[in-house]
Amino acid sequence: MSEELALLVADVYEAAGALRRAGETVAGAEGQTQARWQLMSAVSEEPLPVPRAARRLGVTRQGVQRLANELVRDGLAEFRDNPDHRTSPLLALTDSGQRTLTAITARAATAHHVMGEGVTERDLAAVRALLRRLTRQADAWTAGAGTGEGSA
Repeated sequence: MSEELALLVADVYEAAGALRRAGETVAGAEGQTQARWQLMSAVSEEPLPVPRAARRLGVTRQGVQRLANELVRDGLAEFRDNPDHRTSPLLALTDSGQRTLTAITARAATAHHVMGEGVTERDLAAVRALLRRLTRQADAWTAGAGTGEGSA
């Protein structure tokens, strides 16, 4: 079992790399990067402070701050007052940012259709369920590793 799991982990990393490259291609067609696309998507439903957007994306606050500043500079996002925290403004998309995100999302839908050709919804649901389970178990192991509970 552990050998198969190790091979699956390697496959997941390989798939992640391929999907990142595809994401860069999709975002690049609209003059954006995948990282900027992810941040625009994260704040598209509701404006978020940079630290919360960073936690949601699982990346550093400093990296998200740099991207947020770029998006603001390029007119794709704006900082708004945060009624809950004076020194942590909310990042929100501008109309231009929303149009850009909509264009990227449409390109992604086309790409996903091509990439998923021949794969059933049932297959995708099963793989997603397994990945979510492995993610929870990996997170639990990681949390216990510092206390000795997660070690073998």
